[in-house]
Amino acid sequence: MEYLNVAPVASIIFVFTIVTSLYAFYDNSVYGKFMLHPYSVSKGNSIYTLITSGLIHADWMHLFFNMFTFYAFAFTLERLMGSWQFGLLYFLGLILSDIPTVFKHKDNFHYNSLGASGAVSAVLFSYILFNPMSKIYIMFIPIGIPAVVFGFLYLIYCAYASRNSRDHINHDAHFFGALTGLIFTIIFVPGIIQNFISVLTGNR
Repeated sequence: MEYLNVAPVASIIFVFTIVTSLYAFYDNSVYGKFMLHPYSVSKGNSIYTLITSGLIHADWMHLFFNMFTFYAFAFTLERLMGSWQFGLLYFLGLILSDIPTVFKHKDNFHYNSLGASGAVSAVLFSYILFNPMSKIYIMFIPIGIPAVVFGFLYLIYCAYASRNSRDHINHDAHFFGALTGLIFTIIFVPGIIQNFISVLTGNR
């Protein structure tokens, strides 16, 4: 109940995404209805999948990593920026992170995409603007990495992987989701740039 009181939007998104993803694991017909199919979207069909594709995941590990990251940052972020701002950030993160994928794969009938990674990246990078020196821990690395350093390396990796990866991960969604989080926060949170600089320079 505490989470629902202090971060209602993040709580609803968290629970709803888990429930929808679990349901899809046991009813494969959900994938056909919810997955992003760029070929169809580019033709003006199934536009809603820009949102619904973020409610399902490929497997347990995919769901775990996205929801673990969401849990780690989203509830705090909603308290920092406000509930309606957080809800709009996540909503735009879902859509804007997928639009480049639609353009890139608009002629590929066999390409599909799913998962909340783009919106979760938006959440993470918005959080980085608030707390650039907070530590982010990566599996098997015992030392925390400053969030601003992690963010910089993450963007470089996503840009590289988008061009060269063959792992079937939609790195474009990660990259453009991150940019959405940064741009949205700069526009909707007054003084966030000053806060970011002050924390980095130790003047806060």
